[in-house]
Amino acid sequence: MDELEVNHVDEIKDKLAQMVGERVKVKANMGRTRVIERMGTVKTVHPAVFIVEVNERRGRTSRQSYQYVDVLTGTVELFDPESGEHIFTPLGNQSDEH
Repeated sequence: MDELEVNHVDEIKDKLAQMVGERVKVKANMGRTRVIERMGTVKTVHPAVFIVEVNERRGRTSRQSYQYVDVLTGTVELFDPESGEHIFTPLGNQSDEH
């Protein structure tokens, strides 16, 4: 997957629409030093959010929704599960400083 430097929500949405059915690693900053990492499959894209289906313990699955704007700001990061590389680069910022 090619890394895409992003500066518009529409670019993120369009790229994710092309990735429906593909596996991704999601790293989401939930605030208060709580960061979750999950492997999942991009299921659907909607006007304001996209859905990732993740495998939970004991063979269960759940669906998590994320906002495109969170990908834009770097609160949610998406990675290629094979190479570990970012799929999107947050707005002019490659560090974790906020």
